Amino acid sequence: MTKRQKLSLTHVDTEGRVRMVDVGGKAATVREAVARGTVRMSATARRLIRSGRIKKGDPLQAARLAGIMAAKRTSELIPLCHPLPLTHVGVEISPIPGGYAIEGRAKTTGQTGVEMEALTAVAIAALTIYDMVKAADKAMVIGNVCLVEKTGGRSGHYVRSKGKGQKAKVRSKVR
Repeated sequence: MTKRQKLSLTHVDTEGRVRMVDVGGKAATVREAVARGTVRMSATARRLIRSGRIKKGDPLQAARLAGIMAAKRTSELIPLCHPLPLTHVGVEISPIPGGYAIEGRAKTTGQTGVEMEALTAVAIAALTIYDMVKAADKAMVIGNVCLVEKTGGRSGHYVRSKGKGQKAKVRSKVR
């Protein structure tokens, strides 16, 4: 049997129906996840943001807050996601050539990971920027939303490889 054949989807039962995974028997551990994404936009839109001339207000601060709020409500947005007692959520937005980079970080002590919370924070922050700036640039592109690191749990420490097309690395396995 190959590694791919051994992989099973935990959210699917033996009859192919989706189900919520029972994490009741898992140990509570400190878990943290970091996700990133980008919003690409025109130079005009970037100038409007930097000069504080977006009519709806500061899109970067609104996006940070929206990302944090969304992470806290991930289980309401994503079917089968467990509600988690988050101990920290952070969203940072930085200028990059052609737009903005967004980093979301989520942390908990619990029985399941916070990858979805970090990813949700990034996605909703990006959508908030789009919503607030769309009057200046409807051609903005949200992209590259991905998990870049996670710690805790049985699968260990995951760090995404930097090269295109390369598989992600798992630094350590907890047994």
